[in-house]
Amino acid sequence: MKIALLSYSTKPRGGVVHTLALAEALVAAGADVTVWSLGRGGDSGFFRAVDPGVRVRIVPFPEGPADETVGERILRSIATLREAFDPSPYDIVHAQDCISANAVDRCVRTVHHLDQFTTPELAACHERAIVEPYAHICVSRSVADELAAGWGLKAEVIPNGVAYERFAGTDPAAREAWRSRLGRYVLTVGGIEPRKGSLDLLEAYALLRADHPDVRLVIAGGETLFDYRDYRARWETRATELGVEPVVLGQVPEDDLPPLVAAADAFAFPSLKEGFGLAAMEALAAGVPVVVRDLPVLREVFASAARFAATPHALAAELAAALTTETPTRRTAGQALAARHTWPTAAQHHLTFYRFLPLPRPRPPIPNR
Repeated sequence: MKIALLSYSTKPRGGVVHTLALAEALVAAGADVTVWSLGRGGDSGFFRAVDPGVRVRIVPFPEGPADETVGERILRSIATLREAFDPSPYDIVHAQDCISANAVDRCVRTVHHLDQFTTPELAACHERAIVEPYAHICVSRSVADELAAGWGLKAEVIPNGVAYERFAGTDPAAREAWRSRLGRYVLTVGGIEPRKGSLDLLEAYALLRADHPDVRLVIAGGETLFDYRDYRARWETRATELGVEPVVLGQVPEDDLPPLVAAADAFAFPSLKEGFGLAAMEALAAGVPVVVRDLPVLREVFASAARFAATPHALAAELAAALTTETPTRRTAGQALAARHTWPTAAQHHLTFYRFLPLPRPRPPIPNR
């Protein structure tokens, strides 16, 4: 079976991490897989090395004009990937995001989570990427239920895998290096942006410091297609008002991420929208206490292995509890949960799903949008 997996970026976002791990597991299961992506910022490869059994096709995506809007960048992204991609060699064309789904004709689509966008071009991209694919996969039942309620579409539920050994078996010296550099810290991964609940976490951290002044807030990651400069400016202003100075690491080298996670005293995941919560599951694999936003999808995925909070005050209280009263039983349960989510299992479920798909109905070519 020849499979094309399509992504909009080479950067370490959750959907891209998913795409590469799935591709490698599919190849290990005997499939012929090519991963297609736009190469932004001059990238000629992904943020990490990819198993040589996976073919990689990076489509150059040059920087646009200085005054290019987010909407214009979305349309240019779609057009660039569409012009480069030829679906004819593949039995399965599987898009992992709305940009790649808009760039191809009929495809399978993984809907990782559902969003509400105000940028007209992005809102239209999101809608088309839901209604036009001929088959759908979701990484949680909660998102599949949203898809059914909102669009009347039935999706197969195939949870993410987790690179369990990578996070559970980190080098003690590497962990100690992060602790020596940062001291005690609460970690979050995903950068500073609205969907990640960054302002709420900032408020919670200010409350937490009243009783735990030695604990730092550390923020890793943050590569994104979107322009969150206004939100970042509000976040920085609020940090000054609260008198707190979080450590903003930005994108962390791939080999440094597992020990950074494993060295944390707690992991905060206050996202407002998620489909699964892969970064939080990686923290559980590392044996780190996790506090997540109280969302139905995260209740489904994490059950009793995580702590839940709906407000900044609750988030501060649960982080304090994670720092002081976390039990070995909860840690063990979290690691056991993470260990059950494997990429080989996810790949086998994908292959079974692909084999029973009906042939997509042809449709007339669509003009450049």
